[in-house]
Amino acid sequence: MIRLTPTQITVDAAAAEGLPSRSISGVAVTYDETAVVNDGTKVRFLQGSLPVTGRDPKLYMQHDSNQIVGKVVERVDTAEGMLFTAKISATRLGDEALTLANDGVIDAVSVGVTPTKFSYDEEGVMIVESATWSELSLVSEGAFAGAVITDVAASAPDEPIVESIHETDPAVELISDQETTKDTDMSEAKETAVVEAAQATTEKLWAQPARKFNLPTPGEYFAAMHIGGSTFENVARATNEFVKSKQTALQAAAGDIVTTDTPGLLPVPVLGPVFQDLNFIRPVVNAIGARAMPNNGASKTFVRPTITTHTSVAAQSSELAAASATTMVIASNTVTKTTLAGQVTLSVQDVDFTDPASLNIILNDLVGEYLIASDNVAADAITAGATASGSTWTVTANDPSTLISAIYTAAYNILLATNFLPDHIFVAPGVWQALGAQLDADDRPVFPYVGAAGLMGVNAMGSANITVANTFNPFGLNLVADRNFAAGTMVVARGVAIEFYEQVRGLMSVELPSTLGRNFSYAGYVSTFIADATQVQSIIVS
Repeated sequence: MIRLTPTQITVDAAAAEGLPSRSISGVAVTYDETAVVNDGTKVRFLQGSLPVTGRDPKLYMQHDSNQIVGKVVERVDTAEGMLFTAKISATRLGDEALTLANDGVIDAVSVGVTPTKFSYDEEGVMIVESATWSELSLVSEGAFAGAVITDVAASAPDEPIVESIHETDPAVELISDQETTKDTDMSEAKETAVVEAAQATTEKLWAQPARKFNLPTPGEYFAAMHIGGSTFENVARATNEFVKSKQTALQAAAGDIVTTDTPGLLPVPVLGPVFQDLNFIRPVVNAIGARAMPNNGASKTFVRPTITTHTSVAAQSSELAAASATTMVIASNTVTKTTLAGQVTLSVQDVDFTDPASLNIILNDLVGEYLIASDNVAADAITAGATASGSTWTVTANDPSTLISAIYTAAYNILLATNFLPDHIFVAPGVWQALGAQLDADDRPVFPYVGAAGLMGVNAMGSANITVANTFNPFGLNLVADRNFAAGTMVVARGVAIEFYEQVRGLMSVELPSTLGRNFSYAGYVSTFIADATQVQSIIVS
C-alpha cells in the first residue's frame, strides 16, 4: 500500500457553486511528478495508472480507516493528473472535515493505492503504470504539490441551532422560524439564527445574579481533585472564597499562609505535546532507496541473480582461427527477509484518561523505532558487505593528504574493476565531524561553504537536508552520515550496488478483555543485498 508522505504546499480552498451538497473537489494525484511515500520510496505515477471505474475509494482523515468521512463519487483522468469529487457523509466527523476544508485548514489530499504494474528507473524511482485505488485522505499537507482541494461545497442542517434557541427564548424561536421559511440557502438561514440566539443569551446573562458557592463536601472536593484541570481549579477557588467570607478578624490575622501550606489547592497543568528527543529518519535508506518486495512479498526468500563471469571478445589470431569464447556465469543469490517488530500493551484507563492522549504518542514512537531499526539493517549490511580498499585515512591536523589518497584509492579500485565511479560516501558521526573539521596548511577549511581557489567540495552546514546529513559533498560524493554505523566507519560506494527491500506489515492490535488492556504491534519485512562488493570499498580511519 502506497501512502504519500506530506511535504509543504500552499492551497487556497473556497466554497464552490455547482457542486453537490457536502462535497469537495480537487486533484488526487499529479502525473509525471516524483514524490516520497511513507516508507521512503520515491514514486511517480503515469497517466492512466489510477482507475476511473470500479469500487469508489473511501475518504479518510489522515489515512486513518477509523476516521472515514465519505467516499469518492467522481473520477476524471486528465493529462495533468486525476481529478476527483468526494461526497462527505452527514456525520459529526464529516461535519468537522467539511469545516476544516472550508476554512482552508485541510487543503490537500493524499491517495492510498496498491501498485499492480510498476518498474524502477536508474535513480530508483518507482514508476507506477497501474494500481488499485482503495482510499483518498484529507491531509493538511500532501506529497504532490498539485494534489490539492480546489472546491468545497459545505452545507449543514440548522436543526441543532434551532433546538438550542427553543430552550433559550420563545421569542427567538419565532424569529428563527420566520427566517428559515424565506427562499434563501441553508447557510443564510443558519447565520440569522445564530445572531439572534447570541443576542438573547447575552441579555439573559446580564440579568442573572452572581452564583453563590457553598463549601463543597469532602467527597466533592476529592472528586474534583481526581478530575483535575479547570474543574479542580473552580472548586478550589470556590472553597477559598467561602472560607474568606466566613473569616473573623482574629482568623484573618492568625498567621501567614504560603503555597507549601496548601499543596492540595495548587493545580498542576500538563503542557503538551510531549517533547520529541529522537529524529525518526533513515539516512541510509533514503540515500539508496527502498524497493518493494518481489511477488508482493509472498515468499520468505527470493533470488537475486548477478553476473560472475562475462563473455569475452578478442582479436582473431588468424583467418578462420577460433574466435574468443567465454561462457557467461550467472549466480543465483538467495536473499532472506528479516522481520522487524515491536509491541506495547496499554490499559484502557491509560487510553481513556491520559491528556495529552498517550495512545497516539506511544504508537508514533513505535513506528519511529521501526524506522530506526530498518535503517540499522541497511547500515550493517553496507559495513559487512564492503570490500577492504587497503587504504587508511590518518586524521592529521592541517594535512588532508591521507584523506585524499584514501578516497581516490577506493574510487580507483571501483573504476578498475567495473568501469564505474562511486557516487556515495557513508560515514559514522565521528568521521563526519573529522571530515568537516579538515583544514589545509593555512587553516582554511578543505570543504568550505563556497568553493575557493585550491580547495575542494561544497560545505552547506546549517542549510542541508538532515534526512541524509549531506552537509557537504567531498569530491562530489553524496555524504551520508548515520549514527547506526559503528565508530570509524567510512565506505565509498556506488549507490545502486546496495539494494534495500521492504514490505511494511503495519500496525496490528488485539483487545485483552481479561485484563482490560489492548496490545499493539508494528512490523515489517526488510532485506538487503550487496549486488557487487567491489563497488563498495571500506577505508580504515585512524
